[in-house]
Amino acid sequence: MAVAFLSTFGVDDEEAPMHTHTTPMFQHRTDERLATSTPRSRWRTITYWIVTFLLVFELVAGSLWNLLQIEFVRVQNQVHLGYPRYFSYILGVWQMGGAIAIIAPRFPRLKEWAYAGSFFLFSGAIASHMLAGDGVLTWLMPLVFATFVIASWALRPADRRLPNAGLAPETRPLAWAAAIGILLLQLVVSYLTLPEGPPPYYSDPPASR
Repeated sequence: MAVAFLSTFGVDDEEAPMHTHTTPMFQHRTDERLATSTPRSRWRTITYWIVTFLLVFELVAGSLWNLLQIEFVRVQNQVHLGYPRYFSYILGVWQMGGAIAIIAPRFPRLKEWAYAGSFFLFSGAIASHMLAGDGVLTWLMPLVFATFVIASWALRPADRRLPNAGLAPETRPLAWAAAIGILLLQLVVSYLTLPEGPPPYYSDPPASR
């Protein structure tokens, strides 16, 4: 009866055993592939969570330091680097927001923004110290955490990525030429239309804060 049933759908009795043997063989090879990739995947996950934990801790601690305006922040940011006091409050709010976005599940697009903002934060700290003439010890830690940002972003699991986060298709040279041309044109126009004097809504130049 089984032979007649298979013959009805065009499957001979000689082909049926071949199909039944192929499925276990395919399953066996799939299991072997998963078994060999498990250690690498495990270490990738462990490394991701280590660097992400340290990154989020730095963002949370930095947020608290800036919002509380501790002496370390006042001396370094305001006295030495010359940033205004309110800038620390802005940084503190965004640092906490970035930490929440990175550590929380879901929201992959928001995580992309948080990673970009964190990289701008630490690279900006590096540039500030270097332009102020500080030694390597002052901008070494921002460099380390900027590296953690890149590592956490690159190692993030699939459930923390955008669904279409693969490689983008190759762009034609004409598209690059058009984009560069537009940027150069806008740069020239911006230079030719530079405003003169202080902003019109200031009667006097604002005092430094």
